[in-house]
Amino acid sequence: MTHPDAWDLGALPPLVPVARRRPVALAQPGTSVVAAPYAAAELDLASPDGDAVVGLAAGPAGGTLTALRARRSSGRTWLELDHDGATSRHESRRHARSPRAEALAVTLTGSLATAWTREAGTWRARAVLDLAELRSREPATTPDPFDAAWLAGLRAEPGADRAGTFGQLGLRDPHLVTHADGTAYDDDGLLLLSATSAGPGGFGTGHTSVWSLDPTTLVLAHRGDLFFHRSDRAGVLGDHATHVVRDGDRWLVATSTWGDFDLDRNPHVAMTLAVVPATTDLLRGSHVLDTVPLPTPAGTDGPAPVGTWDPHLVRDDDGTWLLAFVQATRFFVFHPALASGPDPTDPTGWTLRAAATARTACEGPSLLRTTDGWRVLASHGRDGRRDAEGAPATYPVLDLDLHEVGRLDAAYPTNLPWPTLARTAAGPLLIGFDSTPAGGPLLGYGTHGDLVLQRPAEA
Repeated sequence: MTHPDAWDLGALPPLVPVARRRPVALAQPGTSVVAAPYAAAELDLASPDGDAVVGLAAGPAGGTLTALRARRSSGRTWLELDHDGATSRHESRRHARSPRAEALAVTLTGSLATAWTREAGTWRARAVLDLAELRSREPATTPDPFDAAWLAGLRAEPGADRAGTFGQLGLRDPHLVTHADGTAYDDDGLLLLSATSAGPGGFGTGHTSVWSLDPTTLVLAHRGDLFFHRSDRAGVLGDHATHVVRDGDRWLVATSTWGDFDLDRNPHVAMTLAVVPATTDLLRGSHVLDTVPLPTPAGTDGPAPVGTWDPHLVRDDDGTWLLAFVQATRFFVFHPALASGPDPTDPTGWTLRAAATARTACEGPSLLRTTDGWRVLASHGRDGRRDAEGAPATYPVLDLDLHEVGRLDAAYPTNLPWPTLARTAAGPLLIGFDSTPAGGPLLGYGTHGDLVLQRPAEA
């Protein structure tokens, strides 16, 4: 018998963009500073010419204290690090000047501290300081921004007009919050999404957030943020590329360890799993979750993977769990893979079913129940190899052997848009993202993107 939620992809009409959503925020409205290295403090300026300062402070009670401050004078903005009484100034020669600033802010995102000004309603980064890089050179005089004891004292210094959890410069990596059978988790008619909240730079500045999306009006609203402890590393991290699953009396949260990834200092990324009682409302507020590794067998075809990420979990009708994810043979050459097992919490129970090793830039896999059985949707990027199954800039539909059996007919934005299909009263809705940056020219890759929403083209 066909499952009532199965998609008939052969009957899916062409999809076209109908809306974009990008709720940029430094201090996320309605939040407070929590014990995670993702925080912001903002100050409105009476005049762009005056002196001003806004800061974040951290450190354990009775221990060494740290302040991270954005300072401004004579139209220039810089970062100030005050640790155990020693003060240093960090200023960009090219980007410090902002003569029309209307607000000043300081943020901490992972190990990156950033000073900002807002001009004509738009935030621009004026100075950055990587505490992890500085700590590798000056460990005695630099705090560990992931240390739980240090973070326990994280707060805004007096004088800030607004403070809270760091919000986002953009959103990417969307997944529907689902039940174990793959059906969307309904919240009074709203779709719920996990996403990566983009920070002011690389992978380590992002974190996982939870959102509601009204399927009729397409209004997007922030619901909460998820941070993570790992079993093999101390500290609180902003791991992301996450799937949240409701499985009876528990939540399963599968994520990717991008929170401290650095191609030079820490070129490692893997997957983890958090198991949380259903009595915990993961879909609202800030949470720090304990995780265990989510290992998957590497298989024997081709080079051993150097990294795995982008987990997506479903349970088939026979009780078997399926795990779609990405393997990388090197950074950054990557392809979809699929594993199966009887219990997602059993680290030894996974068996590799398939790996699409011919693909070289294909990620964001999600499992979708169709009238032809389970299918894997993915994004095959423009940088991918042009082969028999891998024309670039497409949404391949893969069977459980990861052979291409079709493609979604939809607009393909820039980057790797992570196709997520949702049922709505107005018809199918495709949720993805693009590579549009934010935050100004000082910042590097990682500040993207717009959420791109697509519906059937009008006849």
